[in-house]
Amino acid sequence: MAAPSEEDEDSLALDYYSLLNVNKEATSQEINNAFRKLSRLFHPDKHIDPAKKKYAESMFGKLKKAHEVLTDTHRRAVYDTYGEKGLEMEGMEVVSRTKTPAEIMAEYERFQREQEERRLQQRTNPKGTVSVGVDATNVFDSYDMDMEYSAGVPSAEISSMSIYQSVECPLTVKDTAVIAGTLSTQNGTGTGAFMASWRRLTSDKGWAEVEGIIGNSMAVSMKGFRQLTKRCYGTSVLALQATPRGIRPALATTLACQLDKNVQGRVVWNAGFPSSMSTAIVYDTQKHHAVFSIQFGVPNTFLSLSYMRKFQESEAKLRGAVKVGTLGAVVEYGFEKKVSQFSVLGATVAVGVPVGVTVRVRMHRGQQTFVFPIHLSEQILPSAIFYGTVIPMLTFFTVKKLIVDPFIQEQKKRELEKKREEYAEKLAEKKREAQAAVELMRETVERSVESEERRSGLIISKAFYGKLASVEERDLADSHCIDVVVPLQAFVKESKLILEEYSTKSDLPGFYDPCIGEDKKLYIRYRFRKRYHQVTLNDNESIRLPQEKHLMQDDPGPSGAMS
Repeated sequence: MAAPSEEDEDSLALDYYSLLNVNKEATSQEINNAFRKLSRLFHPDKHIDPAKKKYAESMFGKLKKAHEVLTDTHRRAVYDTYGEKGLEMEGMEVVSRTKTPAEIMAEYERFQREQEERRLQQRTNPKGTVSVGVDATNVFDSYDMDMEYSAGVPSAEISSMSIYQSVECPLTVKDTAVIAGTLSTQNGTGTGAFMASWRRLTSDKGWAEVEGIIGNSMAVSMKGFRQLTKRCYGTSVLALQATPRGIRPALATTLACQLDKNVQGRVVWNAGFPSSMSTAIVYDTQKHHAVFSIQFGVPNTFLSLSYMRKFQESEAKLRGAVKVGTLGAVVEYGFEKKVSQFSVLGATVAVGVPVGVTVRVRMHRGQQTFVFPIHLSEQILPSAIFYGTVIPMLTFFTVKKLIVDPFIQEQKKRELEKKREEYAEKLAEKKREAQAAVELMRETVERSVESEERRSGLIISKAFYGKLASVEERDLADSHCIDVVVPLQAFVKESKLILEEYSTKSDLPGFYDPCIGEDKKLYIRYRFRKRYHQVTLNDNESIRLPQEKHLMQDDPGPSGAMS
C-alpha cells in the first residue's frame, strides 16, 4: 500500500482554531474564554464514570495543547505558518528560546532551507516540448487546382518535427544548472543543438545566467534579471553567435513597471539583427487578460491586440487576437481547457495573409508539451476556416464526454477508496473520539434544551454533516453523513449559535470527517420562537443562528404542529 502523501496528512491534521471554536484573529482573551467554556464540558474531574473519564482526559489533553500553542506568541507564529509539523520539527528546542516572533520565523526558515538543500539532489524537474507540423493544404487547396493535379484522394503529410528536452541540476539553494537538447527537421533538413546553462540567485532581487549552445551553430549568452523598485524590474540578454561571416552580437533589454494593481507596462529594445523597439500594455485580472502592443522595426512593424476571458470555475479560457503589420495581417481565436489535474488541452485558429489558415493544437501534460500546427490552406478559404473551427471543437467535446470524464470519475472513485483504506484506522479512531465527545456533552445539552424550551429559544432539531446527496430534498448518502445535533446544541448560548469560519468543521468537538477527500456541507433545522428554520452551509462557512431568512416557507407558525 502506498504511503500517505503530505497533502493527505495535512487534511487529517488537527485544527486548533476549529477545536476551540475561535477565528484565526482571536485574541488571547478570546482563546482563554473558549478554553474555559469547553473545559466545563470535558474536564476529567467533572465525570465519574470510568469510560467517560478516560475519553474526557483525551479530549481535555487536546484542548489544553491547542490552548497552550495559541496563547504562546512564538509557537502560534510557527503554527499559523507551518501547522503542527512546524511545532514537531527537529530543532524547535532552539526556536523556542528566541526572543521575538520574527526571530522564531527566521530560525524555522533556516531549518527549512537546510532540509531543502538535502532534497535538491533528488530533483531534476524535466521539461520537454514535442512539435509535429502537418501540411494539410492538399485537402482544401486541391479543389482550386486543375483536374489533372486534383485527381485522387487529398492527403496530409508531416512537414516538420522538433523535440526539446531539458533537465535541471540543482547545485545549491542559489545555483542551478540546466542541460537541454533540441532536434528538428523540416523538408528533409535536420538540425540539432546541445545547451547548458548555469543560473545563480545573486540576491532576493535578482539573478544571473550564462548559457552555451553547441550544434549546427555555436553561441554563448549572458542573461540577467533585477528588481529595480517595488513596481519595476528589468532584464537584459547579451548573446554572441558564430556565423560564416564571423561573430554576430545581439542585445535585448526589457523594462517592465506595474502601473497599478492590474496594469503593467513593458518596453523592449532589440539591438541585434533584426533590430526593433516595442512597447506593450498588459491588463490582467482573475477573469480578464488583455495585451496591446506596438513594434517598430526592420523589416517587421506591427500593431497587435489580444484578449483572453478566463473562466475560473470551469478552468477554461477563450482567446482572440488581431495583428496588423508590414508583413501581413492575422486574426486568431481559440480556447483552452483543463481536462484533468495535470492536463490542459487547447486549439487556436489563425487566419490571415500570407499564412492562410492554420490550426494549432496544444496539449500540456505535467512538464511535457505537445504541439501540432496544422496548415490547412495557403489561401483564406471559408471551408478551411469552418472545418478548422468545428472539427477541433467536436473532437474535444466528444473525447471529453466519452473518454476523459468517465476516466477521471473512475480515477477519483479509486483514489477515494484507496484513501479511505489508508486512513481507515485513523478515521475510526476519530469517529470513536467524536462519539465519546457527544456522550460527554449529553447532560449539558439536555439542560440547554430545557433552558431554551422555557424561553422559546434556539433548539437544534436536525443537523447532518457530510456529503448531502440532494441539498433540495435533504437526502443523505449512506454512511457519508453524521448526526451533529448534540455538538451543535452544546455550542448554543443564550439562544445563539455562533461557529467561526474554518477550512473544515470536522475538528469541532463531536464532529469527524465521514467522507475524507470529498466536499462536505452542514444541514441544520432548528426551532426558534416556536418557528422552524433550516439552512445548508458549506464546510468552511461561519454559522450565525438564528436568522429570519432561514424561516421555512411551509412553517405553519406557533399554532401549527410540526414533528
